[in-house]
Amino acid sequence: MKKVILVDGNNLMFRSYFATAYSGSIMRNSKGQATNALYGFVSMINKIIEEEHPQYMVVAFDIGKNFRHEKYSEYKAGRNATPDDLKSQMPIARQILECMGIKYLEAEGYEADDIIGTLAKEADLDPDYDGLIISSDHDLMQLISPVVGMKMLKPKGSVYYTVDSFREEYGFDPIKIIDLKALMGDSSDNIPGVKGIGEKTAKSLIQEYGSLDGVYENIDSIKGKMKEKLEADKENAYFSYELATIYRDVPIEVELSELTYDGPNFASLKGLFQELEFHSFLKNMDFSSVVREKAEYKVVESIDDISDALEFSYFIECDKENYHYADLLGMGLYDGVNLYFVPKEKVVEVLRHLSMRFRYTYALKKNIVLAKKFGIDINNSDFDAMIAYYLLENLSKDDLAFKMSDDAIDIYYYEDLCKKKVSEEDFREGLALKAKFIFDKKDELLEKIKTSSMDSLFNDIEMPLVRVLADMELTGIRVDRELLVEMQNVLKSKMESLEATIYEMTGEKFNIASPKQLGDVLFNKMGIPYPGKKNSSYSTDVSILEKLASDYPVVVHILEYRTLSKLYNTYVEPLEAYIKEDGKIHTIYKQTLTRTGRLSSVEPNLQNIPAREEEGKLIKKAFVSEEGCTLLSADYSQIELRILASISGDETMINSFLNDEDIHRRVAADIHGIPLEEVTKQERSTAKAVIFGIVYGISGFGLGANLNISAKDARQFIEKYYEMYPKVKEYMDNIKIDAYDKGYVKTLYNRIRYIDELKSPVYMVRSGGERIALNTPIQGTGADIMKIAMIKLYDELKRSGKKSKIILQVHDEVILNVVDEELEEVKEIVRKSMENAADLKVPLKVGMEMGKDWYEAK
Repeated sequence: MKKVILVDGNNLMFRSYFATAYSGSIMRNSKGQATNALYGFVSMINKIIEEEHPQYMVVAFDIGKNFRHEKYSEYKAGRNATPDDLKSQMPIARQILECMGIKYLEAEGYEADDIIGTLAKEADLDPDYDGLIISSDHDLMQLISPVVGMKMLKPKGSVYYTVDSFREEYGFDPIKIIDLKALMGDSSDNIPGVKGIGEKTAKSLIQEYGSLDGVYENIDSIKGKMKEKLEADKENAYFSYELATIYRDVPIEVELSELTYDGPNFASLKGLFQELEFHSFLKNMDFSSVVREKAEYKVVESIDDISDALEFSYFIECDKENYHYADLLGMGLYDGVNLYFVPKEKVVEVLRHLSMRFRYTYALKKNIVLAKKFGIDINNSDFDAMIAYYLLENLSKDDLAFKMSDDAIDIYYYEDLCKKKVSEEDFREGLALKAKFIFDKKDELLEKIKTSSMDSLFNDIEMPLVRVLADMELTGIRVDRELLVEMQNVLKSKMESLEATIYEMTGEKFNIASPKQLGDVLFNKMGIPYPGKKNSSYSTDVSILEKLASDYPVVVHILEYRTLSKLYNTYVEPLEAYIKEDGKIHTIYKQTLTRTGRLSSVEPNLQNIPAREEEGKLIKKAFVSEEGCTLLSADYSQIELRILASISGDETMINSFLNDEDIHRRVAADIHGIPLEEVTKQERSTAKAVIFGIVYGISGFGLGANLNISAKDARQFIEKYYEMYPKVKEYMDNIKIDAYDKGYVKTLYNRIRYIDELKSPVYMVRSGGERIALNTPIQGTGADIMKIAMIKLYDELKRSGKKSKIILQVHDEVILNVVDEELEEVKEIVRKSMENAADLKVPLKVGMEMGKDWYEAK
C-alpha cells in the first residue's frame, strides 16, 4: 500500500499558536520573531512522520478568501482576526516544510479542506493508496472512505476514524456530515443551519431520515415546533449544505504520485532551526550527513605553542554543572588570530602562566572557582558574554552552544558532552570555537548594551558582582552535620507517630502523600463533605484541607504531617549530601536566572529555607559560624516601599520615611483618619496587606481573599489608599501605559524586562503582564541596590584587610561570617555600605541581628 498523509496546515498552526498564547508564553527568538506556533507545528509534523511513516505527504494551507465568501459574505464572519504574531509565522511554516522535504499546496479561491478533498478523491480512485487526513476540523470527516481515514486531533490525544468507527459513533455514513452541518449549522464558520436545531437533534434526524433530503421529504411526519423550525429555515438548511460541502475538484497542478516524502534537506533545515533558535530540535536530529568545513586549531602541548598576544578569550570546560564538584576537561583559547585547544592535563599550567592575559569569557564565576582550586587567581577578565546575553535577553541559557547555534555555528551541546555522546575531535574543535565566538561577539554585545543604556549596569554592577559571588561560593557556610542528622531523626520520629495516628483515625493504612488515595479516604470512605466543586477527582491541596481542619481533627494531623514531610524530604535530608570535606555547604549563585535581576541559589537552594513555620526555621540552627566568629544578618527594612515612595515621588510617603515613621501604621492612620497612636494591630496588618498588594498589582478580589473580607471592601481599601497617596496611583497608571507602549519596563538602573504577556489575546494573561509591569521596576531596583551594596561591602572588607566574609544572600538580606574581634567595625562597614548603596528620595535603613547560628542571627 502507498501511505499518503494529508495534513490541514492552518489547523495545525492555529492549534499550536493558541496552545501557548492563552498561557501567555509566546516563544520568540532573540530577534523578536514569534515562534510558538512554529515550534508546535514542527513537533506535530515530526510526530506524524514518526507514527505514520508516510511514503507520500502534503500539507494544505488556506490563502485569503475563497469562493464561499462570494456566495455568502458572512462566511466565517464571527471569527476574531488572526493575531499578528501568528500571521508572521505562517510563511516560515512553509519554509520549514520545504526544508523538511514535505510538499505544501495552496490554491487561490479555495480552502485547505478543498485541496485535501481533491487529493482524497484521487486516492479513492486508486485502491493501492492508504490515505490519512490529519486535522481537528470535523468538516473533513465527510471525506472518510474505505481508502481514506482520518486522525482527529483532540486536546488530549487523537482518535482514528474509519468508515466503520464513524458509523458506530454517529449512526450514519461520513458523507452525511454535510447533512448534519446543514441542520445544526457551524458557529466557527458562521454557517447558519436551522435556527433552534442543535447537534443532538440534528444527529437524530439524520439517523432517522438518512439525509437532509430525507428530512424534508418526510417533513409531515415531524410534529410540533421542530417541524416549524425546519420549514421556516429550509432555504438556510440547503444553503448551509452547499457551504459545508467540500469542493473536490480544485485545479491543482500536481498528482498524488508527485508528493513523495524522501526526508529533509538537513543542511537547509539546520540553518533555519538555528535562525529560529529551535535548540531541542537541533539536538535531537542527526546532521551527520551535513558536511561542513572543520575549524583549524592548534593543540597546546607547552606554553611555547601559544602566541605572545596581550589578550585572549577563553572557555574552560568541566565535567559537571556543579563546578564545585567538577574536574577539568579542557580549555579553548583565541587571540584574535589563532585558535587553540588546551588538553585537561595542560589547563592548570596555561592558567598559571596566562591568567593575567585572559580578558573575555563566558561564565566567569565558574572559571574563577575552578582556577582557585589550584591556587590560581583570574583577575583581568572583564567581559562575561553570559552576563551580556542575560541583560539583553532577560534570561540566558548556561550552555554557550545555544547562542552559537543561533549564529549557525555548529558545536556540541554540554548535555551531550556529559552523556559522553561527543567525539574527542568534535569536543576539541567545539571548545576552540567557543573561545573564538566569545571574542568575535564581544564588541557587538557591548554596543547593544550601550545602545540600551545598560553599560553602567553591566560594568559597574553585574561584572563586579561576579567576583563577590565567586568569593561567597568559595567561602561557603559551615554546617553542623550532627545537628542536621539529629533533626532528621526527630522529624522522622514525629512523622511516624503522625502516620500511626492518621491510620488509626481513618481506619486504614494508605499513602498519605498520594492526593488520590487521601481524597478517596477522606471524602469517600470517611464521608467528609467536600468543600468545593469536584472535577475529575477530589483536590486535597492546602486550601481545601484548611477549610476542614477546624471540624475534623484528622485533617489537622494530615496538614502537620505534610509540613514535616516537606521539611524532611526537601531540606533536612538533602542538605547533608551537600556538606563537603571542609564541613561547609558551597551553594551556587545564579546571576542569570530571574527576569527581575534577583539572585538565585541552587545546589542547594539556601534562599528557600523556611522562614515561617517554627520547625522550618529550626533548620537554620544547623548553619553555624566558624570558630571564633559570629554570624551577622543585615536586612534592608521595607526597601521596596522606600523605592515606591522614591519612584512615585509621593510626598506623604516620602515624609513618613523621612520622619522614620512606621509606614504601615502611618497608612492605617491615614486610611481610617485617626491618630497614629490609636491604630490597632489589626488595622496595621490590613494596611500592610493593602500596601504590598498594591506593590504587587493585586486585585480587589485577591486582596479580599488574603484578608478574608469581601472584594468590595478590599477595593475600597485600595481606593482609599490611592486617594491618600495620589502620586502612587499616578505612577501605577503611567507604568502600565508605558509598558504597553514599549513592551518592556526598566529599573532605576536601566535593567530591562520585556513583557510578552501584554501582547496576549487573553485578558487574564494580560492582567498578569500588568502586574509584572507594576512590580518589576520596584523589585528589580531593589535587586540592583542589593547588588551594589554587596559590591561596596566586599570591596571595603577587602580594602580594610578584614578577615570577615559575606557568605549568604537571601533577597533583602546578607549574612556574614564575622571574626569576633572585628565585629563592631564590620557592623559599621555593613551599615555604611548598605545604607549608602543608592541615592533615593528616602533613606535606606538596615536592621542587624547576630548569633552563633543562622537561627539566632535572624
